[in-house]
Amino acid sequence: MGSLVDNIIPATADSPSALQANVHEFVIKMVTDCADVKTQNKFIEGLKDLQEYTHARFSMPFERCSVTQQQSVLKYFQKKDEPFPGVIGKAQNVFFGKSFFTTLKEYTTIGYFTSEIGATKAVRYEYIPGKYEACRPYISGEKSWATT
Repeated sequence: MGSLVDNIIPATADSPSALQANVHEFVIKMVTDCADVKTQNKFIEGLKDLQEYTHARFSMPFERCSVTQQQSVLKYFQKKDEPFPGVIGKAQNVFFGKSFFTTLKEYTTIGYFTSEIGATKAVRYEYIPGKYEACRPYISGEKSWATT
């Protein structure tokens, strides 16, 4: 699971990766404790499909593949699991559960940006906020704010 979340949010020069923030543990907890049964089943089947596809394509488990190989596998699953657009896609999620890749991306992103590492190192963080400023100019290249 660690290499999955690490491919979604890799380390950069100024921010740690999702694995360093223990997001893989968050994803597992969210799937087991918070997702509906349909989504849980789709997630487990998706993990099995991912391992089978990786073995068939590269003759090794996902975790042992190179970063380029891992990214190609995830691109395949992103395209394969893409829901229908609009109302049909929403109905698809309700009746059949969210797809494996959608769930993985959603929980990885939530877990990362609500973790201490994500909130303090990936975005700007102000522990004790100052006065409220409704509109602040954004300078290109700046990090967004975790709190204001």
